[in-house]
Amino acid sequence: MIRGIRPLLRGSTYAGVLFASCGALASLPLLPFAMLPALLWRSAPYGVQAVLTLLVWAALIGAVGLARTTRRVLIASARRLLRVPLPDPAAGRRFASSPGTGPTPTAPAPAAPSGADRLRTPLWLLLHVALGWMGTLVGGVLLLAGLTLPGGWLDSEAGLSLFGWSVRVAGGGWSWMVGLGCLLLAAMVCVVVTKALRWLAPRLLGLSAAERLALAAERELLLAERNRLAQELHDSIGHTLTAATIQAAVAGEVLSADPVAARTALRSIEESTRAALEDLDYVLGVLREEEAGTAPIRTLADLPELLDRLRHAGAVAEPDLSGELAQVQGTLSRAAYRILQEGLTNALRHGSGGPIEVRVAAAPDALELRVVNRTGTGTGKGAFPTSGHGLPGLAERVRLLHGEIEAGPDGPQHWRLAVRLPVRGSA
Repeated sequence: MIRGIRPLLRGSTYAGVLFASCGALASLPLLPFAMLPALLWRSAPYGVQAVLTLLVWAALIGAVGLARTTRRVLIASARRLLRVPLPDPAAGRRFASSPGTGPTPTAPAPAAPSGADRLRTPLWLLLHVALGWMGTLVGGVLLLAGLTLPGGWLDSEAGLSLFGWSVRVAGGGWSWMVGLGCLLLAAMVCVVVTKALRWLAPRLLGLSAAERLALAAERELLLAERNRLAQELHDSIGHTLTAATIQAAVAGEVLSADPVAARTALRSIEESTRAALEDLDYVLGVLREEEAGTAPIRTLADLPELLDRLRHAGAVAEPDLSGELAQVQGTLSRAAYRILQEGLTNALRHGSGGPIEVRVAAAPDALELRVVNRTGTGTGKGAFPTSGHGLPGLAERVRLLHGEIEAGPDGPQHWRLAVRLPVRGSA
């Protein structure tokens, strides 16, 4: 019994009793309307009138529960008073495709709620009101008995009849014991009502099966969008910082001997960092859920500029371009640019400074990309610590385009990145 009243000492139980009582009191304005059929049918027996009134009252309460506003209010109040973690209904937020970023999957619209889902809120409201009245009436009567029985206050007495046996308490020591028992029972009623409401709330006010599916789809799309943005940021900013670091070192070495070359390197740093800032502003705008500007479009048409920045960094690029590259458009062209950018970045980071072979071959059925560089210390792996996400990100990008990728040593002193992307309607 003592363990039973311990939860009553917690604030959550008091708040639960208040929540239950509010539900009971909130149903009172509907009672006069529920009594109208009984008033119109005065000839019916009293029992029939009472049942009819209760049925109409329950129907009116359930009708109030069908409103969406009612559900939102009930969820907010249950969070506040019952301390039940109830999530908002899944809205199925959609992700719009931004220009230049390629098609982004769109979350399917939430499925229409089933009949059982629509009836969960009215059922919760009916049980809330029923438990509220039970707790208010039963708990109130027990509390009044527990306060008035000891000492015979208000000339009170208690009686119990069961299976022909009758017991009556009127004053004396037994009245104190019965009064204490009534107080304990009132406390137990409060605990039971609160526990019942806390148990019912997640099941009737929580997410339905359709809402959980919509929320899972939304989370999956959000994770995919964040991964895509992280890959874009890794490709653009990582390449720029690598090239800018090497160009700054070159400018420092030739500043006195060849000022023209130093100015060229500094100008290249300015151009590449400006392009990287555009990428960064766009990604940060999306992550902050702001109105981001148009995403910078990098395609195979920008490959000559990329190779120029490579040469300004002191690297020797040997491009081999064949086929109708101008006919490669849309997502395929953007993905090919990012793949080549990551391959050239790795060549700058880990290569020995030798020539970098860049091959792009466009055929009617496939686009082939290849970057081969000489391995060695060079600028050195230690000078450019990496996160290890570059090649896995490339593999994921190629997989989404149904392509093939090979990356690894090509002989004893070379590293090769080879990618084959099928050409299909990717614009």
